Amino acid sequence: MPSQPPSESPPPPDPCTLVIFGATGDLTHRLLMPALYNLALWNLLPDPISIIAVSRTETSSEDYVAELTRTVKGYLTQKGGEAGGGTFDEAVWQRVASRITYIDGDLTDGATFAEVKTRLAQVSGDPEGGSVLFYLAIAASLFGPTVEQLGKAGLVGEAEGRWRRVVIEKPFGHDLASAQALDRQILTVLDERQVFRIDHFLGKETVQNIMTFRFGNGLFEPLWRRDHIDHVQITVSETVGVEGRGQFYEATGALRDMVPNHLFQLFTLVAMEPPISFDAEAVRDRKQDVLLATRSAKPEEAVRGQYRAGTVLGEAVKDYTGEPDVAADSRTETYIALKLSIDNWRWAGVPFYLRTGKSMTGRDTEIAIRFKQAPLSLFRGTDVEQTAPNWLVLQLQPDEGISLHFGVKVPGPQVRLGAADMSFRYKDFFRIEPSTGYETLIYDAMIGDPTLFQRADTIEEGWRIVQPILDHHAKTHDAPLPYRAGSAGPKEADDLLARDGHAWRPLEKV
Repeated sequence: MPSQPPSESPPPPDPCTLVIFGATGDLTHRLLMPALYNLALWNLLPDPISIIAVSRTETSSEDYVAELTRTVKGYLTQKGGEAGGGTFDEAVWQRVASRITYIDGDLTDGATFAEVKTRLAQVSGDPEGGSVLFYLAIAASLFGPTVEQLGKAGLVGEAEGRWRRVVIEKPFGHDLASAQALDRQILTVLDERQVFRIDHFLGKETVQNIMTFRFGNGLFEPLWRRDHIDHVQITVSETVGVEGRGQFYEATGALRDMVPNHLFQLFTLVAMEPPISFDAEAVRDRKQDVLLATRSAKPEEAVRGQYRAGTVLGEAVKDYTGEPDVAADSRTETYIALKLSIDNWRWAGVPFYLRTGKSMTGRDTEIAIRFKQAPLSLFRGTDVEQTAPNWLVLQLQPDEGISLHFGVKVPGPQVRLGAADMSFRYKDFFRIEPSTGYETLIYDAMIGDPTLFQRADTIEEGWRIVQPILDHHAKTHDAPLPYRAGSAGPKEADDLLARDGHAWRPLEKV
């Protein structure tokens, strides 16, 4: 049975051309093209759409499409993959593949962009090239120069109903100063409304549901504040290591790779005030308010770790320093945990604990909200020494859903408390098709909706918060703390919470 989008479909975007820079890279093959396949399957691609693939590899359009067909089919049908577990409809794929043309060229050479301009006029049937979405699936060092080349080639001007937008992948800078410099470079060529800084976490269904769950249920919104919430834990743990990306990871590390983007997206959605509407700027303003109110992180309230040899899900894992392209004396962290505090009326005094790491016990992405304990006065004279902890858990991976944990009386003549659980999983209530998480974001970029994309000020505030940790490491060159692959991270991360009388939730072995 052919798959369908999980809800009633919106109309497809107006006709446009998608130009992908970095078209032979892993991101394009593994995520972008499978996402375009799914959009075609759901009838959510522009009609017509043209796709211009640009990369340095010398090949023909025919050979490029043939290789792309092989890899996309593999990713779409691979069990357990990010886009996998589904079927492959050759006719649907041909609706995408037949619209692809390939250009080989160097992104530092103006001639490449002149060729793009010529090809845009040809495929769109418009001498001015029509509406265009440029996707920068390239190394971060090329973001600024590529945008400058687009400007020099006259490819970003908008007139007479023609729009031009640029999607920029992460990492957006490697610290506060570089993010500010990149923003200055890009915004001398583009208007902010033309820039779509993408974070694929925001394409996940549960992430988008956080606001709906919070603000659409009178049961929870009155409790969503310091009067009732003890602390919040946000976890993104991975069982995979660096997967052959040692060169990239050595220059990035867990903090830069995950915290100012993925984790802070979850952080702001949980902590934000209600927007006045779902208008893009109304939502993004409230998320920005959270970051503005968040104190800069303290190095003494952060724990950096690096995995050592161990076993993950039954498979032997070697030291991080034994990975290809990783220095033997590497001081790059593969794990980071930190404590954040928000200085506003809703959250004053409520600690937020964030952690992420590689080669850990299980694959787990969740937001866990711990409510304050009920008083024990009612239970005087019973065997109850402590009430059961109340947790509200928003699960993003591996099974998207929401669960509520609370205490109940154990059957019997004595008053004893046990723990109970109510769980909702999306796949039990809705038909959920495999997706990459990029489908919604690509669609939104094509229709010009920036709600799920980051603004320049949000990016910069995120870097401002973590900058003290980066500065401390740059000054001291402190070595990350070792943790065994297949564990939940360094013991010092447990101590970080224990100082406040708290403990991390256990990671599931999935």
